[in-house]
Amino acid sequence: MSGNGDKPANKQENPEEEDVMEKELAEDAVWKRIQKNTFTRWANEHLKTVNKHIEALESDLSDGLRVIALVEVLSGKRLPRHNKRPTMRAQKLENVNIALKFLTTSEGIKIVNIGV
Repeated sequence: MSGNGDKPANKQENPEEEDVMEKELAEDAVWKRIQKNTFTRWANEHLKTVNKHIEALESDLSDGLRVIALVEVLSGKRLPRHNKRPTMRAQKLENVNIALKFLTTSEGIKIVNIGV
């Protein structure tokens, strides 16, 4: 019995509701994969002008070097000094931050929900 004594405790109070939630999550996953693939193709179109490529979005952008390269290609400007061979997490984060700060300060782009 549940705490209120009315009905047995059951994690699946409403199986139909759970089915709807699972379907929505599956649809969301498909949408996210499509967005990820679309962005990767778009970025690679621009990065090929500087002989760079993205295979795995999360890992390839994590050191900030391809982010910086993409921003430079799109803006036509050189970004400030950055770590060309980042090995430590702090260096990688600094590179990403350099790109984001450039977008906000030099390009006047408002970035929402990303730490800058």
